[in-house]
Amino acid sequence: MRIDILSLFPQMFDGPLHASMIGNAIENKVIDVGVTNFRDYTTDKHNHVDDYPYGGGAGMLLQPQPIFDALADVQEKHPAKGRVILLDPAGVQFNQSVAEDFAKEDHLTFICGHYEGYDERIRSLVTDEVSLGDYVLTGGELGAMVMIDATVRLIPGVLGNAESAPGDSFSSGLLEYPQYTRPADFRGLKVPDILLSGDHGKIDDWRLQQALKRTYERRPDMLADLKLSGQARQLLADIQADAEDL
Repeated sequence: MRIDILSLFPQMFDGPLHASMIGNAIENKVIDVGVTNFRDYTTDKHNHVDDYPYGGGAGMLLQPQPIFDALADVQEKHPAKGRVILLDPAGVQFNQSVAEDFAKEDHLTFICGHYEGYDERIRSLVTDEVSLGDYVLTGGELGAMVMIDATVRLIPGVLGNAESAPGDSFSSGLLEYPQYTRPADFRGLKVPDILLSGDHGKIDDWRLQQALKRTYERRPDMLADLKLSGQARQLLADIQADAEDL
């Protein structure tokens, strides 16, 4: 996968893109990442990339010309068809499903905004408008880092254990079940006996039950539209009945 980032502050990506999982993915050539400062493409003699909005109003807007030209240059150098993502509070909210969708692409380009917003014509360039959440950041860089991290870890060959991503919270539609490692007894806090039994069928049942219980207690909204197996529906019914008896 090729990932391009258009930003006024490319230095913000120096650490996150060269450490941990993403750094390893780049080193192993699983992904290729480029950061472009779209200020380099401005034709303004003062290198301005923003201006006052027509009709008045607070703040400054990013002008279309530098972003249009920067994106055209990126796409000429890396013509693989892909998605162009505008980081914007008005976009759809990023979640695991969006990350899984992005992970299937050959090329992702993130446009990171700053100032009050974008000239509306910039939106004509993009395939997706995405928001990290219902709050406002100073720019799109931190949001892009989060989205890239969540996406890249889903690409085959990035995680050390291929089974890790499908078992994560949200990938299955449920929060993750409790997990334990050695020692089996730490200061009187013991690992559940079922996990020491070696009976993988019973362990799987326990993990499903615990994932349902944790989701019901902490994020019941996630269960509203989730398609559950017959076994899961019965386990959830038992969990709900137990909660009502308390």
